[in-house]
Amino acid sequence: MIKSKASITTGQCIRNFRQQFGWSQEVIANLLGISVPAFSKIETGVTDVNLSRLEQIANAFEVNIVSLLSSGEDEQMPGITPLIDSLKKQLAENEAEIVKLQRKVIQLYDELHGMS
Repeated sequence: MIKSKASITTGQCIRNFRQQFGWSQEVIANLLGISVPAFSKIETGVTDVNLSRLEQIANAFEVNIVSLLSSGEDEQMPGITPLIDSLKKQLAENEAEIVKLQRKVIQLYDELHGMS
């Protein structure tokens, strides 16, 4: 089985975070409700971790997913900062568009109910 670079890098970031907290694999596995071997496979990149599991892991460390994946970015993922900045910019643009659409819905609702 060939490990993907993304899985390995994700696992390394998770391991870095776990080590920063001083937790054993057993501690985090228990928090996640999985076995130690299952968690070890996540850290080593053998198991592709899905978004739901990433969220559980991030919650265990009380950080958001982006923080979890950018831990040790200088060592593990050179060049990730521009990607994160780009994603943050896109997220801000999307949030602004949502606010704009919400205002439009409210305006249309008010106009519709003003006609009654």
